[in-house]
Amino acid sequence: MQALSTAAPGKVYTIKWMFGLPEVLNIIRNCQIEEGSEIRVFEKFNGGLIIGNKHKRIAISDDAAARIQV
Repeated sequence: MQALSTAAPGKVYTIKWMFGLPEVLNIIRNCQIEEGSEIRVFEKFNGGLIIGNKHKRIAISDDAAARIQV
């Protein structure tokens, strides 16, 4: 397992677990991204990354990504 913040762009990962502020987790889950979901890291940029699944993409900060294990 590794933190999502260290994941390589262009690869597909399965989310093992997530924790953090409930408001942030609700936004991520509303995008159909939750434990057991497969996600792709589309791009890494200074301070965050863009992730998504077949339906949606979201930008998250490195702080939030560090609390997601893949």
